Amino acid sequence: MTETSDTLQVEFRNVTKLYGAVAAVKDLSLGVRRGEFLTILGPSGSGKTTALMLLAGFVAPSSGDIIISGKSVASVPSYHRDQGIVFQNYALFPHLSVRRNLEFPLEMRGMEASERATRVARMLERVHLKEFGDRMPSQLSGGQQQRVALARALIADSPILLLDEPLGALDRNLREQMQGEIKSLHCEFSKTTICVTHDQEEALTLSDRIVVMRAGEIEQIDTPEALYDRPTTRFVASFLGEANFLTDREFKIESDARTSDAMPMIRPERIRIIPPNGRLQDGTGEHQFASGTIASMIYAGPLRKYEVRVGSTVVIIREHVAAGQQIFRPGDEVQLEWRRSDIRFVASYNTRGSE
Repeated sequence: MTETSDTLQVEFRNVTKLYGAVAAVKDLSLGVRRGEFLTILGPSGSGKTTALMLLAGFVAPSSGDIIISGKSVASVPSYHRDQGIVFQNYALFPHLSVRRNLEFPLEMRGMEASERATRVARMLERVHLKEFGDRMPSQLSGGQQQRVALARALIADSPILLLDEPLGALDRNLREQMQGEIKSLHCEFSKTTICVTHDQEEALTLSDRIVVMRAGEIEQIDTPEALYDRPTTRFVASFLGEANFLTDREFKIESDARTSDAMPMIRPERIRIIPPNGRLQDGTGEHQFASGTIASMIYAGPLRKYEVRVGSTVVIIREHVAAGQQIFRPGDEVQLEWRRSDIRFVASYNTRGSE
């Protein structure tokens, strides 16, 4: 579908940001649809945070333009952009109560005290902090502070919500809980949301689309399922989850005719470990096999993670724990089985240069 200004809330048009001779963002062109949850994902130095800071108005582009709701904002300061922002460190006012933290953006907009009180009470109830309005931020847990930060960003009803590593300061259990809360709030408020993170699981869980950045440029952009299942380059395949590159001749995989640089790749959960004599009789050729030796086995609660040496390659397999399944130990000889249709071919080079 061709996107127009009617469907796009935010546009980067050939945006470059230079710091001296170094380009943190290079010729970035990107459209964000109204109501979309878009995550910009990448390692340190990929340009993802710079892209968010450009959109927030904290830094100005060296060239190119940024369009919000059809209007150029490249030269508009941050305090004149109607956006809600949530930072990794929450950025709550430590000397104000929770209630006053939420009232502040409404007061800056000139809202009457009675209306402010009503809206704050409603928002505190929505984020499950109804009884915490009179507490100071220092009296709250990390998860509660993050809820306050989200509530403050949402309460002014800005059309765009920016999230900068919003869950990076939380432990794993709280992070998973807050992922569900953010997803629920996005569905309820339908805000155009741009999130920056280096956490792949967070990106896959929250996003409508994911932009993978590397060295200041977009490496690939697609839905979470498409990006994970059909990466186009080795970099994307490796960065978004674990990937096995089956280049050893022991795998007997024919090269892909679409490109001479194609490299066969398969995800760890698509491979099955079976005993040496457990091979299926498959006349269709859909099931493929390789012989290997268990190098290690790690028990991780719901999963067992195996490393299997096949020729010169170590293959990673993730297997869901189930009652009655055979458990293999280091040194065991095994067969690996996968479906031909689960093999993906990715560019063996990286589009931003060699590693």
